[in-house]
Amino acid sequence: MRDKEDGRVDSSRRTWLIATSVAGGIGGVATVVPFVSSFAPSAKAKAAGAPVEVDITNLKPGEMMTVAWRGKPVWIVNRTDEMLADIKKADSEVADPNTEKPFSMPDPEYCKNEYRSRPDHKNLFVAVAVCTHLGCTPTPRFQEGPQANLPDDWPGGFLCPCHGSTYDLAGRVFKNKPAPQNLDIPPYMFTTATQLVIGKDEKGEA
Repeated sequence: MRDKEDGRVDSSRRTWLIATSVAGGIGGVATVVPFVSSFAPSAKAKAAGAPVEVDITNLKPGEMMTVAWRGKPVWIVNRTDEMLADIKKADSEVADPNTEKPFSMPDPEYCKNEYRSRPDHKNLFVAVAVCTHLGCTPTPRFQEGPQANLPDDWPGGFLCPCHGSTYDLAGRVFKNKPAPQNLDIPPYMFTTATQLVIGKDEKGEA
């Protein structure tokens, strides 16, 4: 209430007004934050296998990016025409060219082809980056030709640093290597030309 003589707000009244305003502001924030955070999967949900949305707008030809799905690294490689040609060169050198013996999950129907990718985006390779031998993460060795720890006729692909298993640019393991199977291909789908979802496709979530 106001002091009748000078019109100033009584100190006790002023304190009450401030406290009420602050409490109201905090309440407003508390109701907004949970609503906004509900749009994205929680860390627990992601670990359990929630789909992961990926923007590949800046993924240039010949480049690779890595995202996490189900606690594992997943590669997305934008393969060039030359890299696709290298896959054909490797056909006779890989142990299971048609992935008849999958590792922990069968290839999605749309990836049952030489490039192990969706036909309408055959340049984009999506694979779980876990070696099928003992679970190490292979490293990209895209350059062709002789180089350390690789054969002189190397066509480009991936090398596991743990025990020397090698994979071509479609994630198919080469013959006579410790790894017994090809790399896993997770279910995935494109929502736009530059957005894809890993862990979900037209049939639903994995």
